[in-house]
Amino acid sequence: MEQEIRFCQSCGMPLTKDILGTNADGSKSDDYCIYCYRDGAFTGDFTMKQMAEFCSQFVAEYNKNTGGNLSREEYKKVLLEFYPNLKRWQLPADQLPHASSPVKQQLIDEINALEVTGLPKIDNLFVLQGSFVNEEFRINGNSVRLLDDKAFYWGTQVPHPTAADRCFGIACDEHYILVCEYGINGADAEIVLLKRRN
Repeated sequence: MEQEIRFCQSCGMPLTKDILGTNADGSKSDDYCIYCYRDGAFTGDFTMKQMAEFCSQFVAEYNKNTGGNLSREEYKKVLLEFYPNLKRWQLPADQLPHASSPVKQQLIDEINALEVTGLPKIDNLFVLQGSFVNEEFRINGNSVRLLDDKAFYWGTQVPHPTAADRCFGIACDEHYILVCEYGINGADAEIVLLKRRN
């Protein structure tokens, strides 16, 4: 008997056991993926249109899995037709688990308190898979990656305020805060700060 495919009720991606979001008590969510929902709250404040804009950047993955050949704009239209069927977009705004996870806010406060030179004030973090943010660093002539490709991190990327072709990248978990700087597609990545959390 063929198993029914379930979809994240926020972004629409297929839900598998390894990407289930987490409720406030640490149990797995039946409705949302870890990218959208963690610790009982949404990881980002999005309108439906903003969610479609964000998710449309993964059109190549969609085309690979479906055999399609959609442009980003065409994929965005598909998403906007699909989203009204999902739970997140049917709930009144006052019933949505707001994207204010205590863990996330604590990390934001800790990052800003570090006062890293050149790093703009951080006001939001997103759930990112390690494989997306696991940059390669050169340390003592060796290539080193510090993150676990299969783990999930609170993180973000922000433009460098004075170097147009550079970005700051942040990845955090319960143990560490990593701030790095890199060029296009992660080129020439440098560790700016690696701090063990208390």
